Amino acid sequence: MPTTFLADMLSSLTDRSRALLGLPRGPLKASDLPALADELLSRRGEASGVALARGIVDTYRAAPPVARLAFLQVLASRFGPDEAKLEAALAAFRDNPVGEAASALATAAEARRQELFRRINLAPGGTAALVRMRADLLEALPEHPDLAVVDRDFVHLFASWFNRGFLVLRPIDWNTPANILEKIIRYEAVHEIRDWDDLRNRLAPTDRRCFAFFHPQLVDEPLIFVEVALTTDMPGAIAPLLDLARKPIAANEANTAVFYSISNTQGGLAGVSFGHFLIKQVAEDLKKDLPNLKTFVTLSPVPGFARWLRAERDKEDGLLDAGLRRALAVLDQEGYAQDPALADTVRRAVLPAAAVYFLKARSHSGKPVDPVARFHLGNGARLERLNPLGDLSEKGLRQSHGLMVNYCYDLDDIEENHEAYAEKGTVAASRSVQRALKTDLPADVIVAG
Repeated sequence: MPTTFLADMLSSLTDRSRALLGLPRGPLKASDLPALADELLSRRGEASGVALARGIVDTYRAAPPVARLAFLQVLASRFGPDEAKLEAALAAFRDNPVGEAASALATAAEARRQELFRRINLAPGGTAALVRMRADLLEALPEHPDLAVVDRDFVHLFASWFNRGFLVLRPIDWNTPANILEKIIRYEAVHEIRDWDDLRNRLAPTDRRCFAFFHPQLVDEPLIFVEVALTTDMPGAIAPLLDLARKPIAANEANTAVFYSISNTQGGLAGVSFGHFLIKQVAEDLKKDLPNLKTFVTLSPVPGFARWLRAERDKEDGLLDAGLRRALAVLDQEGYAQDPALADTVRRAVLPAAAVYFLKARSHSGKPVDPVARFHLGNGARLERLNPLGDLSEKGLRQSHGLMVNYCYDLDDIEENHEAYAEKGTVAASRSVQRALKTDLPADVIVAG
């Protein structure tokens, strides 16, 4: 049965249910949202529940930002656990801390908003609406820390709803429907896609691939996608890969798959990680189709390097010694990236500083300070090579003085590297990166490859 027919039928049923509930057609007032949420939690009928859920979705979508924030704050303050039920369940558990009492306590401890989200999810477009709602919450969270309790409930549910078992990996190519290709252009977060010719250069040639994860409830919304270049070596710069005038090679001539751009598309799913599954499955699928591929690497940006370096250069007792800080003065010269005479000087200064950044600099939690490094190392990659002046774009120079990094995904070592990083914070690094450090290797770094 065509989906449009099903959607029209559901729309008709929910409109009639809204009439039975005394709700007007069209968006309700934003101030009605808390009452609608209470009513939705109290209903048992499926049709009336879907009608109320749809009313909440439509009303929230039409509400101005200040009203959306007010509703999120109500969710935090009024839709936590039912305190009376929780006290009763806790008392019963203390009397008999096993079996049904333990189960009842777990149920009573659950915030009411979790069940509210489950019921909102039944509305047409409910899943997408909840993802957008969390995106609003994350934007407001720094100034409204009371919303953290709501965020934890979102993460708890999304971790199940967007489990790898529900995700579908689909190739994206030049024949993919235009509405999805437009989203690839819009969502590209690493290397801007300038126009349709640029997109075609990334999708159509024989040595290019693109894959995305989709969810059954968000059929036309890629959740995360990766762009892949098939090459004969490990690249150290991004410009040759994106060059519109480059000459493609046959796929069966390539021995290396380069993941040069990985973009998460849904802000509301931040922190719900499926990047590990994407990279591993894409690598396995490519290996199956192209057995000549031996090496799987990234060519990754280093978005926090320039900011960190500025701070470290101002410290006399920081991680950079005095000689290296003096050498890094070359970065203060205007046009250093375009001056061939300065290129070697820049590389000699940036390379050891980058090794310190990745191998010694740590956050308060003891992890590498670079977010991209945390992503790839957490997914089981090895820090393979540092590439000063690998990205000469305005964005690349601003964020990292042009530094790029290769992470290697060795299919035989991914799980071991992941476990070592997750359990002990251990960073897997190649010998070339170790040599660039020019000091003793930290205890939480293992040399591999």
